[in-house]
Formats: sequence, C-alpha cells, structure tokens
Amino acid sequence: MPRIEHYLMESSLGVLTLVNTDRVLSGLYMPGHLRGPKSDSLGSRTTLGFDIARAQLNEYFEHKRTDFDLPLAPHGTIFQQSVWSLLRDIPYGETRSYRQIAELLGNRLAIRAVGLANGRNPISIIVPCHRVIGSNGSLTGYAGGLERKRLLLNLEAAGTISQKQFSLS
Repeated sequence: MPRIEHYLMESSLGVLTLVNTDRVLSGLYMPGHLRGPKSDSLGSRTTLGFDIARAQLNEYFEHKRTDFDLPLAPHGTIFQQSVWSLLRDIPYGETRSYRQIAELLGNRLAIRAVGLANGRNPISIIVPCHRVIGSNGSLTGYAGGLERKRLLLNLEAAGTISQKQFSLS
C-alpha cells in the first residue's frame, strides 16, 4: 500500500496542498481546486519530505526559478501522462494551445481529450497546465480558477505576484 502524506504551504495564491506518494510529489492543489482529491485521500499531514518542492515553489514565486527539477509521480492514464509530459516541455513564459498539444501527440482532432487531460493534471504549477490556452488566445478553464491562471501567466511574463494582486477574501 502506498504511503501518502500531505503538506499545506502558504503562497501568494493561497494555501497550496502538496501531496507525496511514497515520498515523491504526486499532487499540488490550490484552494477550491476543481476535481481535487477528497481530504480523506490526502494521507497524514506532515512537514517532512516536502523541502525540495517547497523551496522550488518559493523560488518560482520569487521569479528566481523558471523550471522545476524534482521527482514527480502524477497518477493518470497513459494518454494523460503523455499530455502532462508535453506540458512540462512548454517553456517558462510561453503558452501553447490545446490544438498545438493535440498536434504534438499526432492527432489534431484530440483537442477536447487534451483539454480533459489538462484539466485532470494533479500537479499544478510544476506541470504547467496554466500555460495552455485557447487557439484564439483566450484563457480557458483552469482547475485552480481563471484568476490564478491569469496571475501565473502574468508572473512568468513580468514578475512576482504580490498579495495586493490576489486575495482570497
């Protein structure tokens, strides 16, 4: 049986829930995350085993890190895994459309499937699903909320997110 633990991390986007499965990051969820895990599936709460993820996320929010270098264990189908792998290839500060991701998978008609897989990404920010937008440049669905998606894209384009820019009140 896998060992599942979680940690609650303060951030400029609100309290992030980080989840480890057997000491490898398997989830990163925002407050009110659509399709996020139920609290009883998060395992025990701990502060151990999250140091690298916390440090790298803090560096990202401080605009000192443009990519993440830590082991990940997202759980999903083979198709979802292939989409999430392509998301990690989207450079910091850039976006791709769902159509472009589908074309990279070799099936330009798989746009909706790519959108569904993107929406099921269990490791937000680190697997940068926020970098996927509509073909017309519009911000479309984001499990952490469109305002957070906009803020993450702005962070990558311009600088850090201040508490003034985003409030959970």
